[in-house]
Amino acid sequence: MRPIGWLWLALAAPLAAQHPSGAPPSPPAAPGPAALRRAHRDESRYDGTFRKYSKRYFGAAFDWRFFKAQGLAESGLDATARSRVGARGVMQLMPSTFRDIQSKRPEFSSIDDPEWNIAAGIMHDRYLWKLWLTQIPDGDRPSFMFASYNAGEGTIARATNVARASALDGVRWSSIEQVAPNVPRWRYRETLGYVRTIAQDYQRLSATR
Repeated sequence: MRPIGWLWLALAAPLAAQHPSGAPPSPPAAPGPAALRRAHRDESRYDGTFRKYSKRYFGAAFDWRFFKAQGLAESGLDATARSRVGARGVMQLMPSTFRDIQSKRPEFSSIDDPEWNIAAGIMHDRYLWKLWLTQIPDGDRPSFMFASYNAGEGTIARATNVARASALDGVRWSSIEQVAPNVPRWRYRETLGYVRTIAQDYQRLSATR
């Protein structure tokens, strides 16, 4: 699989925040060197795991930072994170999803082990990637994959149908963003924000490689 990281950087462009008054906000105090080193160490603690399972399930050419950015969006890389609906771990997997994956990979011993949680999350991403492989062009496919992870593939499939019914190109993520408020049974603000957050973090991680 050829590298695709550069194709997705434009997704982060609309994220530039503007202050309500029109004036730029005052910059926060800069952290000291010790705090920066500690933050980098904490954020990089699972890099080896993300690298390993990205290579295993997506191939060496795929940029593993996509999945690290996803882990940041899901839990801030917190292996003890728990959501109000029961999702758990770095990749915020539902126990039922983990059990389904575990039935195919019995070595994935516990959802609460960060290695197996990350491995299972990336394996689920691979299923979603392949689901959209023949329909969605490379540059838009990460958005469809991550949106499906967040909202379910059925929801995103409905969104493509709404886009086509609105005479838009249903294989473009920009079309999905446009029709999102008209898609029934979708908490679309959460999903659109999730995809944009991953794009933003991916851009930051790629800039500091």
